[in-house]
Amino acid sequence: MRSFLRYLALSLIPFILTCCNFKSQHADLILHNTVGLVCDGSPISTTKMAIAIEKGKIIAVGPERKILNAYNADEEIDLKQAVVYPGLIDAHAHFTGYALSKLEVDLVGAVSYDDVLSRLETFSQTHTSGWLTGRGWDQNKWTPSSYPTLTLLDDLFPTRPVAIRRIDGHALLANTAALRIAGMSEVRFIQGGEMISLDDGSPSGVLIDGAADSLLVFIPPHDGATKDAALIQAQHDLFALGLTTVVDAGLDVSEISRIDSLQRKGDLKIRVVAMASGTQPNLDAAFKKGPQRSDRLIAQSIKFYMDGSLGSRGAALLAPYSDRPSHSGFIFQDAVTFRANLDLAYEQGFQVATHCIGDSAVRNVLNLYNDVLGGQNDKRWRIEHAQVVSPSDLPLFTSASIIPSVQPTHATSDMYWAGERLGRNRIRTAYTYRDLQHVIGILPLGTDMPVEDIDPRKTFYAATVRKDSEGFPSEGYHVDQSLTRESAIYGMTLWAAIANFHEAEVGSIEVGKWADFVVMDRNLLTVDPDQILGAKTLRTFVSGIQVYQSSN
Repeated sequence: MRSFLRYLALSLIPFILTCCNFKSQHADLILHNTVGLVCDGSPISTTKMAIAIEKGKIIAVGPERKILNAYNADEEIDLKQAVVYPGLIDAHAHFTGYALSKLEVDLVGAVSYDDVLSRLETFSQTHTSGWLTGRGWDQNKWTPSSYPTLTLLDDLFPTRPVAIRRIDGHALLANTAALRIAGMSEVRFIQGGEMISLDDGSPSGVLIDGAADSLLVFIPPHDGATKDAALIQAQHDLFALGLTTVVDAGLDVSEISRIDSLQRKGDLKIRVVAMASGTQPNLDAAFKKGPQRSDRLIAQSIKFYMDGSLGSRGAALLAPYSDRPSHSGFIFQDAVTFRANLDLAYEQGFQVATHCIGDSAVRNVLNLYNDVLGGQNDKRWRIEHAQVVSPSDLPLFTSASIIPSVQPTHATSDMYWAGERLGRNRIRTAYTYRDLQHVIGILPLGTDMPVEDIDPRKTFYAATVRKDSEGFPSEGYHVDQSLTRESAIYGMTLWAAIANFHEAEVGSIEVGKWADFVVMDRNLLTVDPDQILGAKTLRTFVSGIQVYQSSN
């Protein structure tokens, strides 16, 4: 009997200890009754779990009963078997540009030049003074697919200056009044750009790259209060789609300071990785200020531009355009100045990212990066877009640990006309996402908003299924270069965080990281392809605070 009692006492010790520790730990919030994709670097699987959060960070992840038994939470949310992902990261976007574009005429999806003119006329009836601006037209979607001219624009707006940018931001159409203000009433040579002329030699109104920049500086900027309000409103659009971190790829230092101020006041809750534009005098200001970092802002990157876009034939190609044999695009950077800026960025601890779309631009920058970096490293310098890459140049990514950063919807937006620009053989070297992933093992994904839609579901769909949002083409576009679903999820979570020097804080559901999550109604790893774009964001959290909840 004595031995039995001794056995009973010993067997009860674990139970007693468990009871003593029951709900002994505090949490601000517990999310439970959910399945999660932790994205911690291992093969992704869906795990039933609960998550405990304290002071904005994850303090425990595990089986539901274990978490609920161990923690006494101020709030518990039953997610009813919805799927939790790490907060999504847009690895290349123009967040400020997207915010301000909502103050202009929306020309995205215009089916003709007449449609553009109609939208301008409607907008002008409620915005009656000052410059008339807009963005989003794309002549490649029109029949015929030729550039518009200022003639009809002048008829509608003979005295009011008008400047409307192409979807990619690398070309614009201006009327005569705008050209006059900018001192561009006659066609002239402009370094790194082009003024398109009419048959009689006068300006057509279309300005490419450097020529467009020469006019844009004459447009009065929005006042500070208007910019603040636009940014605050724009973040809610991103939260509604599960985005919790966005890379703003190319900003003046003053705009980075604006974001920092709004974040510190608590008005801007989204995390921003801000790349300073590598143009003068902004470059001097960035170098003087140095890299900076807070809980919600990382500003330790310099963004340069090496060429233009493929759609406006500004991308720098090794051989001429197939549909314009006399033209190979534009190289923007003087080699000596660019190399000096790269050296200075390296010395001051800045990450460098360079816009490169054409294969000539990519090769140019890869060679210079390799010269500066001198071998494999952890500087995480980046090539943004990498749309056309000569296969012989792929080893130059690996040799200096250079990260390619791509936007999958570019492939499905450009596929209708890209073959005409590049020709039958060269198109096979474009949008090669699988090859680019293999060069260093990761591939961060972004939207390039407002050039493309802000929706990360479209990013995922274009990366994996290689179709546009209408399901075209039925067999997919060059599906040999599609990404696996796991790679696409990593491209919008952990891999994007790594590309931003942010992986210790966000990008996965792990203890110690910020409690940034998106809750969706379906599992993107397993759902039928035709149901991907229908995925619903149910809730979004930043630092454990719910910043979006679906009305459904």
